[in-house]
Amino acid sequence: MLTWEEFEKTEMRVGTIIAINDFPEARKPAYQLTIDFGAEIGIRKTSAQITKRYNKEALINKQVIAVVNFPKKQIANFMSECLVLGAVGEGGDVVLLSTDVKVENGLRVG
Repeated sequence: MLTWEEFEKTEMRVGTIIAINDFPEARKPAYQLTIDFGAEIGIRKTSAQITKRYNKEALINKQVIAVVNFPKKQIANFMSECLVLGAVGEGGDVVLLSTDVKVENGLRVG
């Protein structure tokens, strides 16, 4: 069990996807995402195995929730700088966590 203090250390923030690229070097089908988290946090990149449910056109300008205070992680030839959150269903089908109303980039989720 986590303590409340441990949970508070996790920075989940709202960001807008501003660019998407294919990621052919990934072991499983994935995209490389560039996400704008606002002035305080800035632009971060990550990869996400979300190709089953989302095409690139559906992702551009979509607001998503991500953890922004994990250490960077090397994925193939790409450095991931945040972790996009989603509900993982059968067969790895991921539904991204997102806002239902557009909000300011960088807002903390709590």
